[in-house]
Amino acid sequence: MATSHDTFDAIDWDEYTTASRSLSWRTKLFSLVATVLLLGFLYDVFVLPDDNPIIWEWNVTALDWLFMLSLSVFAFYVLAPLYLNRELTRERWQQLRTNRVAVASLCYLVVFFIGGLFGPMVHEPLTDAIASADDFAYGMAPYQPPVGFSAPYYGIGITHCVGDISNNACHGSFIHPFGTTSSGEDLFLKILQGMRIALQVTLITATLIAPLATGVGIVAAYFGGSVDEMLMRYVDIQQAIPPLFVFLFLEALYGGSILLMIGVFGLLSWGSTARLVRSEALQKRELGYIRAARNAGSSRLKIIRQHILPNVSSTVLVAITLQIPTLLLIEAMLGYFQLHGPGQNSWGYLIYAAFLSDFHPTLLWWAEVIPVVFLMLTVASFNFLGDALREILDPRTREGL
Repeated sequence: MATSHDTFDAIDWDEYTTASRSLSWRTKLFSLVATVLLLGFLYDVFVLPDDNPIIWEWNVTALDWLFMLSLSVFAFYVLAPLYLNRELTRERWQQLRTNRVAVASLCYLVVFFIGGLFGPMVHEPLTDAIASADDFAYGMAPYQPPVGFSAPYYGIGITHCVGDISNNACHGSFIHPFGTTSSGEDLFLKILQGMRIALQVTLITATLIAPLATGVGIVAAYFGGSVDEMLMRYVDIQQAIPPLFVFLFLEALYGGSILLMIGVFGLLSWGSTARLVRSEALQKRELGYIRAARNAGSSRLKIIRQHILPNVSSTVLVAITLQIPTLLLIEAMLGYFQLHGPGQNSWGYLIYAAFLSDFHPTLLWWAEVIPVVFLMLTVASFNFLGDALREILDPRTREGL
């Protein structure tokens, strides 16, 4: 028979108690940041004239405001707990580092995060430098394979080779390390733009899914009875409505956008995670220390916040990490079919644009292959890391059950 130790998610309570004392300050600081972002958004929408930049030359969109809010959530409720619980974080890292594939996936995702976050900031300086190096005095768009590769070049048409030409072949150069697109634009910069879109989809959707799934799952498990029945029947109804169909319906009415895609999938894709949270919370609710807290007169909110929530947080983290690859693939599909609005250089759209070009697909192969490689790496990394986190954080796995 399983004991309480077998089903209890091991937590360093001294660490958590220390963190809980600073939780109010972290929450207050997050609330301050969220308030500033809300005021900035309201000023941008209702006061600032249209198309006027709010900061320097940055014309902030609604998607940017949500992205900044999701970054704040990630900083205060993912990164900050890792720092506050350094001993527990060190213990988990020692377990993770034994899985080399998971460590490689984590390293790639760090690059993915940095590239998506800071890539647009260096986009314009890099564009200016590349334009100068390309020497557009030729009056033609550059034609360039990736570094270390060559492609047939016949010296005719509307392009010129930026790298060395020998034996009727254009050789790659570091001016365009990933080569150029069919329109002569630098593919590396396009990949960074697609990385920003993928990061926005990842963070904002996770910011929507996590509190909804956690709140519904915990409330259903803790209160039980008619509350549990009502919430779970709603989850049944929600899961019967495919988010993709909802998006396509709204796209036909109002036009597609990344923001619409994030909103639809973020608000309609949390049902399965809520069920996992409910299942985990049902087990924790009956543990002895929670019954003792109830008998001692602790409020429901205090029991949920201090005892149940910390024990289901790992379930939420793993579930969302494993759900992100599906969202990225859906976003790439929508980009390939140009369903999330014009001007969005997502990886899916880059693949579509390469097939649509005047070049034969085999002649401009890098414009198709490189976005596919980055999409596959990102999807695989989230899958590998999610599996590793499940093995580390699931107490039943750690006990060998």
